[in-house]
Amino acid sequence: MELKVLQDEVASCRACGRLVEWRERVGVEKRRAYRDDEYWARPVPGFGDPAARLLILGLAPAAHGANRTGRMFTGDRSGDFLYAALHRAGFASQPTSVHRGDGLELRDAWVTAAVRCAPPDNKPLPPERDACAPFIRRELALLPGVRAILCLGGFAYEAAVRLIRDTGGTLPHPLPKFGHGVVVAVQGGPALVCSYHPSQQNTFTGRLTPAMLDDVLAIARGVIGG
Repeated sequence: MELKVLQDEVASCRACGRLVEWRERVGVEKRRAYRDDEYWARPVPGFGDPAARLLILGLAPAAHGANRTGRMFTGDRSGDFLYAALHRAGFASQPTSVHRGDGLELRDAWVTAAVRCAPPDNKPLPPERDACAPFIRRELALLPGVRAILCLGGFAYEAAVRLIRDTGGTLPHPLPKFGHGVVVAVQGGPALVCSYHPSQQNTFTGRLTPAMLDDVLAIARGVIGG
């Protein structure tokens, strides 16, 4: 029930004027391929298994992906890549994520983002990132089983580091640099597991392959205990 309350609060947030204007304009102008769709055009809540041991943290909703469908990593190629991998790893009930009513269920995982509104050029500003920070702190508090945070990209890694510091965890010093496959042990908090973001730029160029994401999910599975 508390997670549902938080999800509703996220979906009704209008704190950042630039993001409100952009997400709503995208929802009116639309992409030609989705001209008959009714865009969500609001902040996107996290979703998944309330008993999750793995929290998957992305950057922000895509303008014509989650901003259209209302579910994280749903309705675009990044989501296609991610959920196929989650299905192979046993974290998702199916390999596709098309819309909120498609039957997808997550198992032992919760998917969220550092910023909840689609930003112009996929680049949120620091004040927008900071405005969203309380949501992820509350989310983590309501997911007491989380043992690892899978950080999809450097932006998510930086957000996770701030989250750990804000919630009383102790990070190693010096802090490891972000890199694919890097694992950061945390005292008093969930470990951080790093992966390149499943953006089209990364997956089309081969910087992130299905095998590479499978390997990171296997690492995450080991960290949370199989």
